[in-house]
Amino acid sequence: MRTQTGPRVNRAIRAPEVRLIDEDGNQLGVFPLQQALELAQSRDLDLVEVAANAVPPVCKLVDFGRYKYEQTKREREAKRHQHITEMKELRLRPKTSPHDLEVQAKKAREFLEEGHKVRLLVRFRGREAQHPDIARGQIDQIARAVADIGYIEQGPAMEGRAMFAVLARGSGKPQSGSRAGQPGAARAARPEPAATASEPASE
Repeated sequence: MRTQTGPRVNRAIRAPEVRLIDEDGNQLGVFPLQQALELAQSRDLDLVEVAANAVPPVCKLVDFGRYKYEQTKREREAKRHQHITEMKELRLRPKTSPHDLEVQAKKAREFLEEGHKVRLLVRFRGREAQHPDIARGQIDQIARAVADIGYIEQGPAMEGRAMFAVLARGSGKPQSGSRAGQPGAARAARPEPAATASEPASE
């Protein structure tokens, strides 16, 4: 009898003939079903249908208990290697100390190494919003600290009374003409100081 999730085994196989593979992986050829069942019984093994849609179906001589165990083990290993990317958030303030910035940079690195993205959020209070260059500098400092494994995928940009940027794992290859995604994007976003009257004009 065939289960919903497993292959047909022994008497549950319906095809009149099958293409047979032995326990060592050798192709034995096409056999009548009854002969294949007798061969499996003589070797104290099971006849397992491993390719039901083939013509004729492909069956293998195996120990079905061991076969199921190894199949379950492979599925478990596959699930272990599946990774769900999450968005981790690190919050900063314009007055965050250099030491705390280093701590946050280490956290950002850990998250990136685990395959997650990191959202840096610098919140402003009162007149702090008048100095966005401080927030850009903090974001840039963290981005440079993880530049060997991550890059700025989005931002820096204002979001209400906060500035944010998103770090992602990788080297970052932005489209032509776009600065977002470069590790030094935060630094490049800073406005250049205007020339003073005492500076000579360029020819």
